Amino acid sequence: MPKSKGAGKSLVRATLAIHEPPLGTSTTPGGLIKTFDFDFNPAQLTIGRRAQWTVTPTATERDGAKPEFMGSEAREMSVEVFLDSSDEPTDNSVLKKVESLIDCCGVTPKSKAAEQPSPPWVVLQWGSFATARFTAYVSSAQASYTLFGTAGMPIRATCQLQLHEIPSDAEWQNPTSGALTAQRVHRVVAGDSIQSLAWREYGDATVWRAIAEANGIDDPTRLTTGTELVLPAPQEVRR
Repeated sequence: MPKSKGAGKSLVRATLAIHEPPLGTSTTPGGLIKTFDFDFNPAQLTIGRRAQWTVTPTATERDGAKPEFMGSEAREMSVEVFLDSSDEPTDNSVLKKVESLIDCCGVTPKSKAAEQPSPPWVVLQWGSFATARFTAYVSSAQASYTLFGTAGMPIRATCQLQLHEIPSDAEWQNPTSGALTAQRVHRVVAGDSIQSLAWREYGDATVWRAIAEANGIDDPTRLTTGTELVLPAPQEVRR
């Protein structure tokens, strides 16, 4: 019986968009390196944030000094990724996918060549689950291999990822819902052009350079079908 991938084709699948880090002081992720598709949607996500307070005791305060707010820390998220190719014991897809997650803690060749070495920036995307969708870096990636083929090839693994938010210059919010806006990823289809995407996304074909810059595109006249492009949030596009 063929393996059922994740929760089924009828449900939205979680993905991890892996980007080049930006050059300079920008807080917008660079070009898309790849999109990691989850074999199975996460069974659980843990998201947290801390607020920093300080208390300075004084001799005159018998009942305790008043705490002083020092600021909020960025969000953190823990996510478990389950990978399984047990229906194909000679397949190396689990090994390759684990390597791509582990690589999120290593410096990208492009950033090293630009003399601004940095690991990739990532964005977890899962349909309308906006709370989990923020730009982050992977602080740790740990894999446990739990099943092997007859030749020793790992065919099942569980990866634990720790993501830390990279705050932007401004946390753009939807004025009606208060939800944080985020970049989207679009897969190029036949007939697409950067100008048509700009018109469809922002209502202005002349802002196509924002898409080109976000994806490191040098020749905007050449788009390859199947390529995944990051589309900046409308508030990040200069008109």
